[in-house]
Amino acid sequence: MPQTPPFAAMFDSSGYNRNLYQSKEGNYGGLYYHDNNLLSRSLEALIQHLVPNVDYCPDRTYIFTFLLSSRLFMHPYELMAKVCYLCTEQQRLSEPGLDKNQVQKIAPKTLQLLTEWTKTFPYAFRDECMMRNLKELAQRIASGDKMYGKNVQQLLQNLIQKLATASPYEEVLAKINATFTDRLMVLKTKPQSIQRDIITVCNDPYALAQQLTHIELERLNYIGPEEFVQAFVQKDPLDNDKSCYGDRKKTQNLEAYVEWFNRLSYFVATEICLPVKKQHRARVIEYFISVARECFNIGNLNSLMAIISGMNMSPVSRLKKNWTKVKTAKFGILEHQMDPSSNFYNYQTGLRGATQRSLTAHRNREKIIIPFFSLLIKDVYFFSEGCANHLPNGHVNFELSRKFWGLAKQVSELMTWKQVECPFERDRKILQYLLTVPAFTDDGSWYINT
Repeated sequence: MPQTPPFAAMFDSSGYNRNLYQSKEGNYGGLYYHDNNLLSRSLEALIQHLVPNVDYCPDRTYIFTFLLSSRLFMHPYELMAKVCYLCTEQQRLSEPGLDKNQVQKIAPKTLQLLTEWTKTFPYAFRDECMMRNLKELAQRIASGDKMYGKNVQQLLQNLIQKLATASPYEEVLAKINATFTDRLMVLKTKPQSIQRDIITVCNDPYALAQQLTHIELERLNYIGPEEFVQAFVQKDPLDNDKSCYGDRKKTQNLEAYVEWFNRLSYFVATEICLPVKKQHRARVIEYFISVARECFNIGNLNSLMAIISGMNMSPVSRLKKNWTKVKTAKFGILEHQMDPSSNFYNYQTGLRGATQRSLTAHRNREKIIIPFFSLLIKDVYFFSEGCANHLPNGHVNFELSRKFWGLAKQVSELMTWKQVECPFERDRKILQYLLTVPAFTDDGSWYINT
């Protein structure tokens, strides 16, 4: 059986899926087209277009794009309720005179929709209302035709398993943060109480780059695509959240990843500044330059940028005498790659090259792409801002070749990249040090032995 292509492969260079809609002009049931592009729709028409019927099944790319961007206009549990109602109407499962043939045509399409939804946006089903509606609709599919019972059961089991793995991960993060906080208090009162440094724990820059890649891929893997949109949703203070999910943070994995970037930057600055001897500091600077270069070679661009950020912090950059003992040519090359001018032109060029390499790679080692996350979030924000606009007629401004598909393309690329299994062996000792060793932040860095 051929593998299903990643979402990112379904978009052209503009982010538009040109196979979705036939050539049209004018108004078609609430769909406004011009020059083959879907310009706008009412929200109800967009939802209707998500629901399969006897003669139609939504494109996989449309499912992803609308489920992602719909959060800008309505709560997920409201969308789920509408979809369940429309699915039930389509299948006519509530009527005594059940058309078995019609059910057999629609049921697999509905099951496909639910499979895409639960597989790609599992965190949405932490909401009890979402899960209840899902189970009710799944049960109706199974009861309408027993042949789909196993498929429905497998769908629910996969979803529950995915949600079950998220809670332990969040608990581990909480423990790591608590340990880090406790050790930071010790470091602030007794800086020299820390006996080890990164070079004594791991003297091989390539090995450290590998372990950093483990952390990056693990944390990326737990970010749900909806978190990118949810981060920019402006909640109306008059809008009471009716969700059974309540006030649970819906961007916690994304925030944890951003915090990791900041921690790594401060970790680098602290490791450089803690040693008393200038020679040792210079050695640590050269060590992190080598680590950054190995991260670049691996494709771990987020760790690369975090290391560069840490080395450019004031407590490090002001160590003029230490820098004179360092061969800085390699660091200059890396800084050039991450130069922010012209909207990170050099970085964007390198990222496109890495993407092409990944598409044709046969080994996981060659498929690794870990983008500079802050820049990705900036791009997502740009697209989400454009998507959130309504037109004067109340329709959703759904310009396929631009904002909506651009947003989906940005997020779907990351969803593809994060699925790569890390090919490097885990080193628990190095990982433990990276995740728990204390690091000064802005309020403390100036008081290190500089």
